[in-house]
This record gives sequence, structure tokens and C-alpha cells, in this order.
Amino acid sequence: MTYRPAHHDPNLIYCDAPHPSTLAEDELLKHCSIEFGRVAGPGGQNRNKVETAVYIAHRPTAVDTHATERRSQGQNRHVAIFRLRLKLAWKVRTWTRRDGHRPSELWVSRRQGEKMSVNPEHADYPALLAEALDVVVARGYDVAGSAGILGITMSQLARLIRHQKHAFSMVNEGRERRGLPRLR
Repeated sequence: MTYRPAHHDPNLIYCDAPHPSTLAEDELLKHCSIEFGRVAGPGGQNRNKVETAVYIAHRPTAVDTHATERRSQGQNRHVAIFRLRLKLAWKVRTWTRRDGHRPSELWVSRRQGEKMSVNPEHADYPALLAEALDVVVARGYDVAGSAGILGITMSQLARLIRHQKHAFSMVNEGRERRGLPRLR
């Protein structure tokens, strides 16, 4: 077998491992700026007079998000951090080997045979999505080959990606640029 380098997509942001979406919350927040503010709208006086809105930006990648829909700053902070992890998972790639990727401990612990069932609202979902996308991009958007390396079926990998519409769109755009058919 000859060595083939990992595919590099110039449309994506790359960073060194570990992927930011896999970091513990306190470690992730060391690399972020957090601001609080007020927003108008439904929610009563508390929402209009107290800074319940949370804005988070990951400084190394310039990926940012916010949460304003809850009446509590703590709840909005929790939602904003989860949204940041999800956005980092589909927007940012870490380098991995095209053919020699070894699944992480989290991936192995969540895999059940050739299946990977995880609720897209579960705390592990962003880290699993990031790892799956790292392998898919490194293999030039070859989803079937990526599934084999990750030890799950192609349909399971496609389902994992399909849960996050931006990730699914990003994979399909990459597949089109490479002359591959879109995933359904």
C-alpha cells in the first residue's frame, strides 16, 4: 500500500489537536471571550433589566455564538457553550492521518458494534461529530472509507453527520467539489 497524504480543504479552519470541541469546559473557556448583555423581547422585566444574554467567541478560530432565549444567564451560558462546541465541530478541523486514524476512547466507548447511536443534544455529540468530520475530510470526503476506519457502517456515519444540518451541507459541498455524489 502506498502512502497517500490527508486531503486538505482550503475552505475549512484547521487547528492542532486536540479538537476544541473535545476539551473540558474550563479548558475550552480559557481560549474564549465571554460577554453578557441584555436583549429586548418576551420574558418580562428580568430579561429586559438583567444581562441574561451570553456571547462566546473562541479566539484561536474566531468561531462565535450566543444564547439569549432563556431568562437565566446560567441557562444561556450552558446553551451558548453547547452551541459553540457544535459550531467548532463542523467548522474546525484537526489534522489526522488519511488511512491510519485511530478512533478516540470516547468514540470506542460510544460505538456499539458497527452502530453509533447518540442524541444530537447529548454532551458527547459535538466531540463525536468533530472526530467523524476530521476523518471524512482527511479522506477527501470518502464517507464509506471513513466509516470503515471509524468501525461503523456508512449509513450510521451519514446519520451522525445528518443530525447537524451545517455539517451535512459542508460534507455535501466538499463531495461535489471532489466530483462525488451528494449524500441523501
